[in-house]
Amino acid sequence: MKTWLLLVYRIPREPTAARVFVWRKLKQLGAVALQDAVWVLPATPRTQEQFQWLAAEISELKGEAVLWEADQLYATDVESVRRQFIEPVESEYGAILRALKKKKRDLPELSKRFQAAQSRDYFRSALSQQVRERLLRSQGDGKR
Repeated sequence: MKTWLLLVYRIPREPTAARVFVWRKLKQLGAVALQDAVWVLPATPRTQEQFQWLAAEISELKGEAVLWEADQLYATDVESVRRQFIEPVESEYGAILRALKKKKRDLPELSKRFQAAQSRDYFRSALSQQVRERLLRSQGDGKR
């Protein structure tokens, strides 16, 4: 059984910048929307801290936030939520690998993209190590 963190929030419609800020932060964390204002992350000390900070920011924006820790007891498709975390990260790793095959590549930018993907890789994709090794090898190639 997997334990999840759920952030349930409500924020005033105006100013819209506040809603966009919260949405961007959730996307940056790699959170998945279960409903309009119900977002989920795997429960870890890091994700709990991130959601707590975001809940505090929502309160500062005159909104309301509740953070829940929950066990998934039933789902028609048990792996559905998990796949919503895995697929975007593996897609990004694949894009980085394809970019590394090109002659003209921006290694600092690809490294930055790798770090961003890794920060959302809550289920430790096997592709992560492959991308890391290719990046290191590519950086070594450039120094010759």
